[in-house]
Amino acid sequence: MFVVCGEALFDVFAAGDTPTGMALDARIGGSPFNVAVGLQRLGQPVAFMGGVSRGFLGERLLAALRAEGVKEDCVALLDAPTTLSLIGLDAQGVPSYSFYGEGCADRLLPMATLDTVPAHTQAIHVGSYAMVVEPVASTQRALIEQHHQQRVIAYDPNVRLNVEPRLERWRETLDWMAARTHLLKVSDEDLGLLYPGVPHAELAARWRAAGVCAVVVTRGGEGAQAWTAQGQLTIAPVRTEVVDTVGAGDTFQAAMLTALAERGVLSPTALPDVALAAWEEVLNFAARAAAITCSRRGADLPRRHDVN
Repeated sequence: MFVVCGEALFDVFAAGDTPTGMALDARIGGSPFNVAVGLQRLGQPVAFMGGVSRGFLGERLLAALRAEGVKEDCVALLDAPTTLSLIGLDAQGVPSYSFYGEGCADRLLPMATLDTVPAHTQAIHVGSYAMVVEPVASTQRALIEQHHQQRVIAYDPNVRLNVEPRLERWRETLDWMAARTHLLKVSDEDLGLLYPGVPHAELAARWRAAGVCAVVVTRGGEGAQAWTAQGQLTIAPVRTEVVDTVGAGDTFQAAMLTALAERGVLSPTALPDVALAAWEEVLNFAARAAAITCSRRGADLPRRHDVN
């Protein structure tokens, strides 16, 4: 069982001009929400933990969880709005984001929700802006403190400077998480924002020294790199016709966790001993899954038969 904790929101795309303005296409999203759906679609049991509005948008988010089979035992229903993320795409399909989330449900996850973590949980994934905005950041840190010694903690910073523009806040969070994270996945784009000019190998060595079992850096069209207790490896990209890259990193994370779980190594004691050959298989599986998402509009994550 996985628990994925963080934001649930709507990604709102421009859908063309109308005579009186602009049409908008609102799609369910949020990085952790996407990871939860991705895990379920790949055959992994998962519960989503997050604050969800009681309004009609929150009801739609819950309906999506139910339709996918994601457990909602850890969801907190709140009298607050749903965050909206307006997305513009450039000519290459790369997204830019504008968030409208102050005072919204995903930022208000109460501490009491931590009591709902299933006893048979083997891994907890956190990430994105819910780790750096309050009060949800404090709630998630409490979650990590309670569980990092017994369960695998996976973290993807997924930096969004238009939500929290202070780079030092993201860096401080990453440093705090490094001592409590077993699997750290971060994009080269995020590293360029947080640590411009610093070699990825140097950063990976720093985080591994702090306690991270495996550091995985995704590089978009250049593939991915990983640093583990067994050494370093690089995988090639999977070529695809890109529609947009929304949800690609979330897909990579869900697929990587799935592949590790299927190998029976998703535990704090087993993860450091995973051989490089196994890591290569895991990362190639994750890259194939992410490429499928890139070939679709929005965060439409693949199912297991798609990846196979």
